[in-house]
Amino acid sequence: MNKYVCDVCGYVYDPEIGDPDNGVSPGTTFEDIPDDWICPTCAAGSESFSPAS
Repeated sequence: MNKYVCDVCGYVYDPEIGDPDNGVSPGTTFEDIPDDWICPTCAAGSESFSPAS
């Protein structure tokens, strides 16, 4: 599972951790997060994320 980084603030979404505080369970791939999920740090939409290198 690939990590994704927010292009706005640098937050890294790690699918092994998910974002349980915002309803995304551990093990959820970035492609499977809800469409209305936003970056927990800066509130950017998921379209503002790129695969981490």
